[in-house]
Amino acid sequence: MAGNSQRKGAIKKSGKGNPTAGSGGRVRRGLEAKGPTPKASDREYHKQYKIKAAKEKAEARRPGPRKRAAGDAEWIIGRNPVVEALREGVPVNALYVAEGAERDGRLREAFQLSAELGIPLLEVTKPELDRMCGFGGNQGLAARVPAYQYAHPDDLLDVAKDAQEPALIVILDHITDPRNLGAIVRSAAAFGAHGVVIPERRSASMTAAAWKTSAGAAARLKVAQTVNLNRQIKEYQEAGCTVIGLDMDGDLTTADIHEVADGPLVVVVGSEGDGLSRLVAENCDRIISIPMVNSVESLNAGVAASVVLYAVAQFRA
Repeated sequence: MAGNSQRKGAIKKSGKGNPTAGSGGRVRRGLEAKGPTPKASDREYHKQYKIKAAKEKAEARRPGPRKRAAGDAEWIIGRNPVVEALREGVPVNALYVAEGAERDGRLREAFQLSAELGIPLLEVTKPELDRMCGFGGNQGLAARVPAYQYAHPDDLLDVAKDAQEPALIVILDHITDPRNLGAIVRSAAAFGAHGVVIPERRSASMTAAAWKTSAGAAARLKVAQTVNLNRQIKEYQEAGCTVIGLDMDGDLTTADIHEVADGPLVVVVGSEGDGLSRLVAENCDRIISIPMVNSVESLNAGVAASVVLYAVAQFRA
């Protein structure tokens, strides 16, 4: 229609007679095939894409540092426990004494040891000390112990390599009593082991009680944590270690320790009540038992570990 060439949708022809705006040519080109539609997880503005990105970010963070903290700092309370911890070299951040606490021999020794070791001594009110410790039976004295720094299980093999010795590693299969853990750490250090491995869950950890029972050995021996006990056993086997489990129905006894103790060795100690779990026992290369007389069925986990570690140390001496 004359005079309407500028209306919306009108066809404008170029010098060559090719239609441009309004012809639908550009629309047709826009509809040409561009391949299959990307998955929702690959489309930047889709919810699934954001979920996928969050998972990848979490995975990237998971390995983390090789050393992990056990958690918040712990407290040792009571006059005898605090003095014993100071005597045995348990690392202490600070010593707290309640105002007006009776000065007896134990308190004076705690003061003397804190001065010799360079440990800060702080005086607080009794209610404040009770609040910090979360318990009223502190007898006016408490020691703050730092969170334990766990090693990586591979670090224990490095310790043996640096010492140019065949590895001797102790794995604890869900030992739940921190005093047993501390006793085993102490025995492991005494008989030349290169470290102790514990599970991250359902197991005692290096709390103040374990520090105290270890008699300071935890400051000299690495304790590592692992997420999966059975996987860690297999990794040690792949590294060339023989893995023996400690159980009363073993195919070996401590008298036969020479059969396995010559090379890299991992000793697995079962829990206090149930012993080795089924899958852990199946993954061990051999099962070792301790010969006993009379009607005694079993030994405490800490004592049993000490007997086996002593037998290994005697063979390697």
